[in-house]
Amino acid sequence: MNKSEVVYGIHPLIEAIQSKKTIRKLFIQKGKKQKSNVYRKLINLYQKKNIPIQIVPKQKFHQLKNKNHQGVFGILSPVVTYHIEDLLPIFYENRKNPLLLILDRITDVRNFGSIIRTAACVGTDAIIIPRKNTALIGSDSIKTSSGALFKVPICQEKNIQKTIEYLISYGLKIVSATEEKSSILWYNVDFSGPTAIILGNEENGISSKYLELSSEKAKIPSSKIKGVSSLNVSVACGIILYEVFRQRTST
Repeated sequence: MNKSEVVYGIHPLIEAIQSKKTIRKLFIQKGKKQKSNVYRKLINLYQKKNIPIQIVPKQKFHQLKNKNHQGVFGILSPVVTYHIEDLLPIFYENRKNPLLLILDRITDVRNFGSIIRTAACVGTDAIIIPRKNTALIGSDSIKTSSGALFKVPICQEKNIQKTIEYLISYGLKIVSATEEKSSILWYNVDFSGPTAIILGNEENGISSKYLELSSEKAKIPSSKIKGVSSLNVSVACGIILYEVFRQRTST
């Protein structure tokens, strides 16, 4: 564990969250008594910020090599994250034609980094990810994105369904990339207006509740060669985003 990414001890963790540092996760030692006022304050602060809290065995704390951790430590994110509700009004005020990506349970850090790199290349305005079941924002994702993680705002949202409903209320077209649920080809979709594109988990695709909220569902054409599975999600993302880029720059 990189020491520069760790904050340990109750008071330092309270100060970190109050100074608006981005904390990926809070770890609490299993069996640790949590009755003190300051302990409750720490947990309440992190719960209000919807930061994941994980109970772990005492052995997890051995790697800290510090006796003053008080049974708690947090992992700092090297990247500042946002909420789309704060960014979208700014995009419109600046007369942008928003292009957003929503990543539904993309957990592979290499795919995550490649997607962000492509998104940065085509001028994507923000990437929305869930707080849970997603690739960690850390040194590996920074490396695989070739630093693009610092170029595109990342929005971590607790409830992706409500986020999609919010985007719809702001006039965005929601387009889901799905092979099985659509007969519409990707290049037949109009991307000229404000758009949010949903990419799903490679094994399970896009959640059905998000598909139901989508304005359109589209697929990438393929030759259907026997024994060849669907495209890797980061490769599919590249094809999709460059079609959007082509449409928007040719008009």
